[in-house]
Amino acid sequence: MDIAAPAHDAPPAQVTLPSRGRMRAEVWIVLGLSLGQTAVYAAIRLIERYMSSTPISGQTTTLNPSRSSIDVIDLIRQLLSIGFALVPVALALYLLSQHGVSSRVRLGLVGPARRWWGDVGWGMILAASIGLPGLALYAISRALGQTVTIDTSGLPSAWWSATILLLSAAAAGVLEEFVVVGFVLTRLRDLGRSPWTAIILAALLRGGYHLYQGWPMALGNVAMGLVFGFMYVRRGRLAPLVIAHWTIDAVSFIGPEVVPHAWLVSLGVA
Repeated sequence: MDIAAPAHDAPPAQVTLPSRGRMRAEVWIVLGLSLGQTAVYAAIRLIERYMSSTPISGQTTTLNPSRSSIDVIDLIRQLLSIGFALVPVALALYLLSQHGVSSRVRLGLVGPARRWWGDVGWGMILAASIGLPGLALYAISRALGQTVTIDTSGLPSAWWSATILLLSAAAAGVLEEFVVVGFVLTRLRDLGRSPWTAIILAALLRGGYHLYQGWPMALGNVAMGLVFGFMYVRRGRLAPLVIAHWTIDAVSFIGPEVVPHAWLVSLGVA
């Protein structure tokens, strides 16, 4: 099936892109500084999990760990971690903005208010479409013994914890969508890859850096990547993906803190 890409998905004809060799180097550099590095470590972590004497179903991963036993230092380090995690996004936007190309235009981060409200609507639809099946996948894969217990917060019971969790969810959404879809998928298109080839490669990358959770959750993230990639190529706007990702992670991070534990157990996600 052909994907009718919007006009701004490719740069204007009069704009000269970097050489193919430079664009390939850019992709490897950005990935080496961010999610490509994470994917390598995640793959090694998965191998380590299966080599461990403890079954993978008995292992736990904490997504937002405490970084200090001293409250104020923990808060400062959390904020610094979130800030530094977004540096690869700045690099990706800088690289996309060279040679007269506006990264905001290429990523669809322009338009009147009605377009932005439309982005919010599509973001909510994507969040529901991905989030609910993702919760079911987690419960099923836990029942099969192939996924670790995911502790979404290792933060102390402090006044700032909820804010940090929401900021962490936002940072994850911005980092992953700007790098994987906004930059990598766009550069793959610039290199002449077909829309579906670019979507599939970007989706495999997304699954790769989630391998630490277990292979079922990695496959689930590949499926999420296919949906997100298709939506981006079809509509040419990155904001709905960021909004959807933030919503999914925000609910995942905050939900276990406010939903009674007995409910989580009955749903098979605790």
